[in-house]
Amino acid sequence: MAFTLTLLGKGGSGRSTLAIAAAMALANRGKRVLLFGQDAGPTLGMMLGTGAIGSDPQAIGSNLWAVQPAATTLLERGWDEIKRLESEYLRQPFFRNVYGEELAVLPGMDRALTLNTLRQYEASGNYDAIVYDGNSDRATLLTIGAPEVLSWYVRRFQKVVAESDFAKAISPFVQPISMAVLSSGGMSSTPWEGPLGEFQDLLDRGRNLLADPRRVAGWLVANGDPVSQALAQYLWGSAQQAGLTVGGLFLNRSSDPGAIGSDFNPLTVTAIPEQTITPNWDALIPLMPDFATLAQQAPRPIEIDLATQQVKLFLPGFTKEQIHLTQSGPEVTIEAGEQRRNIFLPPSLAGRSVKGAKFSDRYLIISF
Repeated sequence: MAFTLTLLGKGGSGRSTLAIAAAMALANRGKRVLLFGQDAGPTLGMMLGTGAIGSDPQAIGSNLWAVQPAATTLLERGWDEIKRLESEYLRQPFFRNVYGEELAVLPGMDRALTLNTLRQYEASGNYDAIVYDGNSDRATLLTIGAPEVLSWYVRRFQKVVAESDFAKAISPFVQPISMAVLSSGGMSSTPWEGPLGEFQDLLDRGRNLLADPRRVAGWLVANGDPVSQALAQYLWGSAQQAGLTVGGLFLNRSSDPGAIGSDFNPLTVTAIPEQTITPNWDALIPLMPDFATLAQQAPRPIEIDLATQQVKLFLPGFTKEQIHLTQSGPEVTIEAGEQRRNIFLPPSLAGRSVKGAKFSDRYLIISF
């Protein structure tokens, strides 16, 4: 069981530097750590002093590996398997003469490929911890929140898709291809609904994994700049809305954790003094906190209280005007910022309508 950590903060706040320091600290504590860099540029390799980092994990120190996969490489690797399955299941394959190198990564596909690759590394058993350094805060949250959003669409449109003429025409092909792309095992007797059901199961497992702070957590990064702190507030709320528990905050280029005030209570704030050597790993590594423990102590994104028949969502960084609530049968949907949160009500609440909702002390409290 690997613990996955990602850092969220304004560009230039020191996010990548602290991600590397976190990976090094976890490795020094005896964990087998994979540092997963999303940015395709040379920065990560230069900071590590190793030169270019490739699409396969490479050892860069004791207990520490680094990988920087390109989306095109990830797509090419699955392409040969898709063509093999195509020739097996179709009488007239149409992908046979297409090469992986010719493919373009469509918008959004890079996030799906990254998420699937992270899932494979997490499930491999080769690592105790994965530090994911995304190429932007927004892209990181969209990647992490993808199972939540995609799950909603699959639930809403599964029946429509399964009954369409298009689905019936290509159903013999869809199942093996979906197995290749999603890297999931098992085959269903129903060609089209099988992959959709397995896709939904995969998404549900992703959502459950994200909701467990023992497995996945985010850390905020800010500095003395008010814009940096305001963005960290927004990212905090957006992460919680995506289902990601935020365990703490790095206050970079400061020696006083109290300098940021009370806006981020009750998170633990770790001050990172200005570095005289950039980067000074020997000075940074001892400052890294106990990520797993603090993540479990942090406010959870959602709490369901059956005794009071209430659902509480912790949404820092938002005002009540920015939050929209709708109900569809046993499901309540919360929209805030760029994230949509879908809540399946437990059986005792599933038949009830929302009686009221209020936003108080950064909590959205929904009563049934």
